[in-house]
Amino acid sequence: METQPILQVQDLYKYFPLPRDILRYLARKPARYVKAVDGVHFTVSKGEILALVGESGSGKTTVGMNVLGLQKPTRGRITFAGYNVAEWAEGLGPSLGVERLENSGIDLARMSRRERIMALRERALMIFQDPYESLNVRQKVYEIVAEPLVIHRITQSREELEELVRSALETCGLVPAEHFWHRYPTELSGGQRQRVAIAGALVLNPTLIVADEPVSMLDVSIRAEILSLLLSIRQEQGVTILYTTHDLATAGYFTDRMAVMYLGRIVELGPTRDVLLSPLHPYTKALISVIPTPNPAQRNKRVILHGEIPNPTDVPQGCRFHPRCPIATDDCLKLDPQLRELTPKHEVACIHA
Repeated sequence: METQPILQVQDLYKYFPLPRDILRYLARKPARYVKAVDGVHFTVSKGEILALVGESGSGKTTVGMNVLGLQKPTRGRITFAGYNVAEWAEGLGPSLGVERLENSGIDLARMSRRERIMALRERALMIFQDPYESLNVRQKVYEIVAEPLVIHRITQSREELEELVRSALETCGLVPAEHFWHRYPTELSGGQRQRVAIAGALVLNPTLIVADEPVSMLDVSIRAEILSLLLSIRQEQGVTILYTTHDLATAGYFTDRMAVMYLGRIVELGPTRDVLLSPLHPYTKALISVIPTPNPAQRNKRVILHGEIPNPTDVPQGCRFHPRCPIATDDCLKLDPQLRELTPKHEVACIHA
């Protein structure tokens, strides 16, 4: 696996402004913001699978949306294959002094904003969480998978279009493809729908896939099949995957590294095996303690966190985890810890680690 990062996220912030009521406006009180992502940085190497894990509301999906240019960051740099995606969203164009998207042969410097976004969409795609909502029920499976090829004008003939659709469907386990491509999504099971969604992403042969909890809506019996499919796609095609989930067990099944997010910030980052076997942050330890284990003799003592994630419009002072932390001290109320490398390639944001 190559070590050169294909994706770099540096000091990413995404704030959503809240509407001010008339009383707050007249009192000239400052605007309030939902701090969905509050200073995130990480890199992903080509062909690597990085998991973003954490509870609902931790900012995982927002990071993925910003990485793909579906949202405009409040601040920060997102570099994909040498170009700042955040600047594309603003329509400013590339600024890093390179002329071509890596290995694409496409000169982005001479493109319009729309053309740059289209070039990004062809190489970086998203698999959404809910296959029941992400697929158009009025389109047949063939139309869903063929649509990206038509939009990007990839094929030159109907025969070539059919061949690429067939290959994508059969790669995703829908064999024979002709048995499925005349069906509507309502005629498929949940697992089959998610396979169609994955086929729609793979048909363009992308460089990066953001998989936003792709198995959370599926039965447990189907989850391993979908995860194994993503893993085989990585091995065969060298696709880089950013995998967001709240389930550490599925993340531990097939990811290379894991970034644990809490309240808009990464609190622990390292190789998946190290994070799961030797967690350093108390929040990570709590998440791991509730992973189901078949053997009762191997079960860990559960760490139950009290309360909910604090309101992201009013982030606690000091360590943002201290209101729920079982080992918090007075220093935790004053110091806002940053990620530091405690063991090789294993970083943590905790003063007690």
